[in-house]
Amino acid sequence: MDLIIVESPTKSKTIQKFLGGKYEVLASFGHVRDLPKSTLGIDLENNFTPKYVVSPKARKRITELKKKAKTADNIIISTDPDREGEAIAWHILEVLGLKENQYKRIAFHEITEEAIEEALKNPRFIDMNLVNSQQARRILDRIVGYKLSPLLWKKIAKGLSAGRVQSVALKIICQREDEIKKFVAQEYWTISAFLKNATQQTFEASLIKYNGQDANKDLLQKETAVQKILNELSDVTYKISKIEKKEIRKSPPAPFTTSTLQQDASNKFGFSAKITMSLAQELYEEGYITYHRTDSVNIAATAIENARMFIVKNYGESYLSARVRRYKNKSHLAQEAHEAIRPSHCENTPQSLAKKLNPRLWKLYDLIWKRFLATQAQEAILDVVRVDVTAGNCLFRANGQTLKFDGYLKINPLKLKELAIPELKEGENVFLDKLIPKQHFTDPPPRYTEATLIKKLEENGIGRPSTYAPIISLIQARHYVVKNKTRQFESTDIGEMVNKLLNENFPEIVDINFTAKMEEELDEIAENRKIWTDVLREFYTPFVKQLEQKYQSIKKEPAIQDQVTEKICPNCGGNIIIKFGRFGKFYACSKFPECKYTAPLESPKLDIKCPKCHTGDLIAKKTKKGKIFYACSRWPDCDFALWEKPINEFCPQCNSILSENAKGKIKCSNKNCKFIRTE
Repeated sequence: MDLIIVESPTKSKTIQKFLGGKYEVLASFGHVRDLPKSTLGIDLENNFTPKYVVSPKARKRITELKKKAKTADNIIISTDPDREGEAIAWHILEVLGLKENQYKRIAFHEITEEAIEEALKNPRFIDMNLVNSQQARRILDRIVGYKLSPLLWKKIAKGLSAGRVQSVALKIICQREDEIKKFVAQEYWTISAFLKNATQQTFEASLIKYNGQDANKDLLQKETAVQKILNELSDVTYKISKIEKKEIRKSPPAPFTTSTLQQDASNKFGFSAKITMSLAQELYEEGYITYHRTDSVNIAATAIENARMFIVKNYGESYLSARVRRYKNKSHLAQEAHEAIRPSHCENTPQSLAKKLNPRLWKLYDLIWKRFLATQAQEAILDVVRVDVTAGNCLFRANGQTLKFDGYLKINPLKLKELAIPELKEGENVFLDKLIPKQHFTDPPPRYTEATLIKKLEENGIGRPSTYAPIISLIQARHYVVKNKTRQFESTDIGEMVNKLLNENFPEIVDINFTAKMEEELDEIAENRKIWTDVLREFYTPFVKQLEQKYQSIKKEPAIQDQVTEKICPNCGGNIIIKFGRFGKFYACSKFPECKYTAPLESPKLDIKCPKCHTGDLIAKKTKKGKIFYACSRWPDCDFALWEKPINEFCPQCNSILSENAKGKIKCSNKNCKFIRTE
């Protein structure tokens, strides 16, 4: 019997289902070896040789794999088709002690019977270029993390850590925060005219020119300028001067890559990149979608053919694109051999899987299925009209659009604002109903959401498909950034301080272009155009020299000194001070460790006594990941806590305190009580 080794038990079950009894499919449960956690694990004096160790949780599994390998006719390694998967395959071979003639390596981009059989017909050996690229990334990140982090401990606070790519993401967020702080809002106005034609149908037109000048923010900056124009418009004739009608065709967007899937799932469902990748992993391993870590928009010819046949059969010939639609990769770094994310079989419609998949899995699958199938559908056709209206020295314009043929929108509905303009003729007069001047103020640049941050990273060549989710998760786990109520990232005090130190003293480490160049060099290693140890040496030699200098020259950040306040500890009556830790500033009792009272700076008391101990006060607190909860000020002596904000009222059914959720609903905080206020 042949032995096939994959990473996950889900993947092994799916493959076993297709192959039957000739093969035994077992899982390694991910990485079997890695660098040690307690030491650097790299021999810097010996060509950056990594000192890999077997993880304790993998030892039992390795013993089982070794036992099975001894009796197997053939050993086939079938880990994921990317650098990480190639590295896992290599580590498996190393721990099993297998040589080149003792194994086969297969890879496929979708877990289907056809793809697996094709891969088994075309085995290969481990691609050490891919392995070395992954090793170089891992060692680079380990060097930066293990060498820079102690500097942060010494100069800012214990427990902090620095990351090569994560620090760049932090810099991007901090830069945006600086832009927002420096932003000064500018006043401007717009003027809209609501007009009627001869049959009393109303339409809206906006002022676009005055005396031949563009009616932009500069022209309409002050109310006085607006009032002057309004005065002139009080007694003029409104006349249709020009009507332009045309038909425009709207093409479907490209199928998903890792980045665009994460962005869309964030925008539409509020999924974090980490959640999206976890769900996509499950869909892939169960055979529903192709491999989900990709930066390519390529589509296999057979998949295109199947999609086109499905469209004709289920939507009709009129919905099929006249030509096969292919998409070009925007990034020159995209791996052309990879495919976009798509369903493994078009016949697995979202409707057919509604009862098989849990709600979140179904949502993501529905998104992927519709986006892919629409790529081969006919364009949507819109009728667009532009109407110019002259009024004295002013030119107004009305724009309208209506959907003539839905095309691919039938399959993948997207938000499309339709606005009908009534029937008008050039040269006819229209009648003013009302003029609406409106004051505006320019907005500061928006803070980054997960979607916009991923887009920014991708545009600048920072990270790769497999790294976006870990990058974002790490800067949150380290409490360098938090998400606000609108799911936008804000830098914390500690994040600002780390960014400041790195930016001032290690500008290359957090330089966007430098980091992008490193990514390109990792790609060149994968393509056998650079030697991985040379890339590491070019980075490490100047880095370690600079690090030694900075240990001596950087002064300890003064902001970490304890600050005395006038507040009194609610637990023991001692003085409250402001301390600084790895998660930023916080209130603490000066009598620590005898008194362990702490509270976040931004956590006001709610003027509500704790309903459990009736002694402490309820205050807002934050978890390490920045999520707000409400707890007794006497913690840990009293462990009362709620996720939703309590109000100073009590349940008429069970007498537990009432709470208010994010949507403003008042309900009982007792999970066993179903009371919800309806008035």
